[in-house]
Amino acid sequence: MLLEKSVKADISTVIATKYADYSALVKMRLSSLVVFTAAISYLYADKGVEVMDWSKFISLIIGGFLVTGSANGFNQLLERNLDKFMSRTQDRPLPSGRMSVAEALIASLVMGISGILILGYQVNYLTAFFGIFSLLSYAFIYTPLKQVSRLAVFVGAIPGAMPPLLGYVASANHFGMEPGLLFAVQFVWQFTHFWAIAWLLNEDYNKAGFYLLPSLSGTTKASAYWIMASSIIQIPVSVLLYTYHYVGVFYLIAAIVMGIWGLYPAYKLVQNCDKPSAKKVMLTGFLYITVIQVMMLIDKI
Repeated sequence: MLLEKSVKADISTVIATKYADYSALVKMRLSSLVVFTAAISYLYADKGVEVMDWSKFISLIIGGFLVTGSANGFNQLLERNLDKFMSRTQDRPLPSGRMSVAEALIASLVMGISGILILGYQVNYLTAFFGIFSLLSYAFIYTPLKQVSRLAVFVGAIPGAMPPLLGYVASANHFGMEPGLLFAVQFVWQFTHFWAIAWLLNEDYNKAGFYLLPSLSGTTKASAYWIMASSIIQIPVSVLLYTYHYVGVFYLIAAIVMGIWGLYPAYKLVQNCDKPSAKKVMLTGFLYITVIQVMMLIDKI
């Protein structure tokens, strides 16, 4: 009996550890947020449809998650030796040695291929195309570019802005001005948000040779001004959806109010140039994009 209990306990431990490792490999929280954004945009584009296509919607969620997980897996494969230098990432499954390169490679390939096939055959080919573009640009352009140039942030913002585009074309099966504006809102927002994160993790990033803040001087007023500028720019960009009559006044109010509210922590960062201010910029930015996405959907109901 004791041996049986011990074996069961060991099996449970192995399963729990493996689940935790795969959750880390796919960056579970990030992948879930990507899927959430795509789902919101799908529902937004699904306006006027009397019967919800649950099969397509669920396929988008599953396929989108697999493609995102694959991109994150390839990202960690390429950065496994650099992750050892950063306290934030050194316990990931690859740098810690808990997962082999072969296992991570196979898992990433299987997720990527499966996700693209699901998007292509269960959703539509246009969604699959954007999924492929997102995966390849994130894993094989943005990831290696992080070690070379600060322009990596601009390049990374492209696949980072793909989720609302994926969600829209999954539902509507076409690309045009409206999904382009959804992409633009997400694209511009990322600079404020990511630079705030880069400010918080600057020392850790520098250990691995990543210099991701916009200014060569790092966490200084120059970088803070860039963050302030991107916070300002995201307000008129978000208002374009209203200007072109894709959303109503409730979204407009939310976009302006949340945008102006987000300027204060950015202004404080310019004043103080410290981590607490950068953290407030990051948190405010996350709340900003969540609120305007939800209001965008509510305004269409």
